[in-house]
Amino acid sequence: MDKRRKVANPLALAVLAELLTGPMHPYEMGRRLQEHGKDRHIKYNRGSLYMVVEQLHKAGFVAEQETVRDTQRPERTLYALTGEGRTELFDWLRDLLATPRPEYPRFGVALSLLGAIPPEEAAGLLRRRLDALTGEIEEIRTAVREAADGGVTWVFLADDEYRVAVLDAESRFVTGLIASLEHPGYVRGWHEFFGGAPGD
Repeated sequence: MDKRRKVANPLALAVLAELLTGPMHPYEMGRRLQEHGKDRHIKYNRGSLYMVVEQLHKAGFVAEQETVRDTQRPERTLYALTGEGRTELFDWLRDLLATPRPEYPRFGVALSLLGAIPPEEAAGLLRRRLDALTGEIEEIRTAVREAADGGVTWVFLADDEYRVAVLDAESRFVTGLIASLEHPGYVRGWHEFFGGAPGD
């Protein structure tokens, strides 16, 4: 059974990790999350970030460190990681690393209903997906290569390497699936069963 978290939003985990380096304002947290590429894995905006920080504060995982005032900017509150927040961060992170969980991707839903689409159309749609996968893989590999050349340590690129591995596996799967959809036996059987395209 999954452990019930006081704040379960993955953005909260990323915020706690950023605060390991020291107290900061939510705006600075957002800037650093973007710099570190976390926006590729976690959906958020400025409003949701401030909301998560407030939730972490109520849970006792972060505390107000100080309020900074100057004439050039609005008043800013710096937040620091508490001892309880540090414990939550490492407990949560260890749990995520050690325990696989179903993630219910949308593509899986589409695959479970694949038989409803005429094989010729399905193969064409999957070819479009394959092209998109190829482009995304190349884009990430280029970014990883540039980051590594710039001196970024490999461990900070592990999430991108994982994404490439997942996309590579999906690409191989889709390639095989297209071949299966185009097999004459499947095409003939589909049309015999449906008697043409659905809705005809």
